Amino acid sequence: MTKISVAHGQQGEHHMSMIFVNDAILPQTDVSYLVFRIAFCETLERITLARQFPKSPQDGFGFLTEIPFLANVSPAKQLDLLAETWERHNSVHAVEASLIDESVSYAACERAAWCLENESPAIVQRYLQGGPQTVDRARSKEWAKMFRKLHLGVSSDADFLLISQFEDMPPVVAAEIKEEWGVDPSRVEPLFEALGEWHPSPEMRTRLSGLLTKREINLVSDQFRFPVVAE
Repeated sequence: MTKISVAHGQQGEHHMSMIFVNDAILPQTDVSYLVFRIAFCETLERITLARQFPKSPQDGFGFLTEIPFLANVSPAKQLDLLAETWERHNSVHAVEASLIDESVSYAACERAAWCLENESPAIVQRYLQGGPQTVDRARSKEWAKMFRKLHLGVSSDADFLLISQFEDMPPVVAAEIKEEWGVDPSRVEPLFEALGEWHPSPEMRTRLSGLLTKREINLVSDQFRFPVVAE
């Protein structure tokens, strides 16, 4: 069973919240903060640029394009899913992780690694500056290996990478193969739902604590026109 649970550290340390995937863990460390932060900020920046140039593609980009089946999830919804997984990663309760959580974690690691390997250090630093945590060392390309090791260290069945193989199969054949491979349809369904959702939920604002500063969260709220919440 895939679970998320939490154990608190000393004051001033990270909360050691962990995503359990087949008894392996994805710990909350500088590395996990960085992959979520870079994936979020890079996707958000591309949304902002696309809106400035209406004739440019408004979708088909974002960190979830690392997973073929989820490549067409709207970029705004991608941020919503990342925020939800980030909140669950920091939860003070033990909860069963979804296939969305596994997908987001994998894609964030891969996209953050790609950014370090292909973008200039100045661009990566822009994603990190002003954030709630300071990790200057992440400008090194060596961190790309650490990002990938983060998800490779989690023993996942990676069902989210298999789903695209079923798209062109007759439903009966696909169902038989899913059963043979042990793919649980109830876990897969949220991935299909994500493809049909275009807008982020206003709850995204409260889920970003620890990943963005209060000022950054307010800017995101303004960009997506979330309802104003009284202080």
